Amino acid sequence: MTAHGGQEKLLPLTVEGDRDAPDISGFLRDNRADLRLRLSEHGAVLLRGFRVAGVPGFEEAVRTMSGEPLAYAERSSPRSSIKGNVYTSTDYPPDEEIFLHNENSYQASWPRLLFFYCDRPPETRGATPLADTRRLYAAIDPAVREEFDRRGWMVVRNFHEQFGASWRYIFNTDDRDEVERYCRTRDVAFKWTGEDDLRTRAVRRAIHLHPETAEPVWFNHITFFHHTTLPAEVSEGLLSLFGDEGLPSNTYYGDGAPIPDDVVAHLRDCYRACSTRFDWQQDDLLVVDNMLASHGREPFTGSRRIAVAMAEAFTPPAAPDLTAHAAAWVR
Repeated sequence: MTAHGGQEKLLPLTVEGDRDAPDISGFLRDNRADLRLRLSEHGAVLLRGFRVAGVPGFEEAVRTMSGEPLAYAERSSPRSSIKGNVYTSTDYPPDEEIFLHNENSYQASWPRLLFFYCDRPPETRGATPLADTRRLYAAIDPAVREEFDRRGWMVVRNFHEQFGASWRYIFNTDDRDEVERYCRTRDVAFKWTGEDDLRTRAVRRAIHLHPETAEPVWFNHITFFHHTTLPAEVSEGLLSLFGDEGLPSNTYYGDGAPIPDDVVAHLRDCYRACSTRFDWQQDDLLVVDNMLASHGREPFTGSRRIAVAMAEAFTPPAAPDLTAHAAAWVR
């Protein structure tokens, strides 16, 4: 095994196989403890030059490292299942950027590890940029951090019958009672609006302590879900159609107060300043500690296909002082 980066916390740390290297699952089995240590140091490890054997080999590698892959629940973006709980990366048009975020950070629990497999590299661009959430935390204005630490953050999502992803897709069910049960057990306030529309609201922490290193990390969807992170013409069009309250998604302080646009712009600047990138190569396998590194997607050309799997569900300690904001929302 050859690792590039020495003692520096490069993101990702690249580990290269050699021509005598075992297949990827054998390598993970033999080096699992060392790779977990490197993940906690660097936030992400790129395994390059190993024999993967396509999506079935990728799925087996995930099981070897982390057990059974998780199902994609309470969805935020369109994905297609490739094989079981191995999915395509977000099915957005190739000319669109996907802003940096941490998977499922708006939920009551989330995957600790993410796995990305390059089944087919793009012709140009198409990187999966990464940003160290510890560096991000340090880069954010302390006054901004303190405000979110004190008040938390709120995500409001509207599922419109004739626009965007339906609540049936998001919750993977046609049963309203099942949706309501899901929401009640995960501190998500909900309200049925119109004939077949749904609005949900959840209040979460913006800053968490990493469960292994105890370091503070900036872990949330505040910037990703805020309407100003969309292209200006898209944001303006959605506001004209639905108004602020009816936007497909938007974020607020935990008490429901608007987040100033300049604060969200500052957060976007910090993400970009902390981001790094690499070009995908055939059979690359990227392992990401979801709490130590946010990820996104560059626009691309060509027939890029990145397979994704999530693993190791994690539930943080409850924050009753914050979730009371959402529970009190009845209107």
